[in-house]
Amino acid sequence: MKKRILLGIGLLSVFMFLTGCSEIKKPITSESSGFWNEYIVYPLSWLIKEGAHILGGSFGLSIIVVTILIRLAILPLMIKQTRSSKAMQALQPEMAELKKKYSSKDQKTQQKLQQETMALFSKHGVNPMAGCFPLIVQMPILIGFYHAISRTREIASDNFLWFDLGDKDPYYILPIVAGITTFIQQKIMMAGQDQNPQMAMMLWMMPIMIVVFAFSFPAALSLYWVVGNIFMIVQTYFIKGPDLKAAKASGNAGGAKK
Repeated sequence: MKKRILLGIGLLSVFMFLTGCSEIKKPITSESSGFWNEYIVYPLSWLIKEGAHILGGSFGLSIIVVTILIRLAILPLMIKQTRSSKAMQALQPEMAELKKKYSSKDQKTQQKLQQETMALFSKHGVNPMAGCFPLIVQMPILIGFYHAISRTREIASDNFLWFDLGDKDPYYILPIVAGITTFIQQKIMMAGQDQNPQMAMMLWMMPIMIVVFAFSFPAALSLYWVVGNIFMIVQTYFIKGPDLKAAKASGNAGGAKK
């Protein structure tokens, strides 16, 4: 979990760096060159524009539909992430035993602990990095969305509901909703898991970072984040249904004892 926190911070830092690149001011067209422009930014820009054409010219609705399509496309990864998290949770007692067995801090003992831990993962078919992979996949899409919105005049100049897609939300409603839905989504993801200080920190830190960043981002990007989070909440609820019921029952039992 600690590694996931550091990875999340690192990717968000890269995101902030990339969004400040000078290329952000260059309009994106079919003639734009380079791997990033040809395979990430322009396809997203084209997809949003085509969606708006089908949906009566509404780029806001198009962003919602495209977001759902993207979430459906990476759904297998998210299911794998959830299964990996459950598998890791099931291995916690055995991992605790290994740490107890190899408690010495000398290099030789720690190497042995690492070998035994990796053998345990291999035995049960668990990939400790599987939980981070969806985040790695989503970050280029998020950055690509930012570029597609900012570098496509038709999108940036359009409005939806109470906000202009290319400008920040004047009432800061979307950034706050983005933070709240991020919190809810993480809370559901962590249901049924043993809580520790790192997980508690992650639960609060990520939503706060999302809100802070979203305050200065185009409202269209916050819209993408909110819709994606709502999709994730529904998806996680159905995938982790038994765990959520078990966590709720445990909580009710604990309350009854008090």
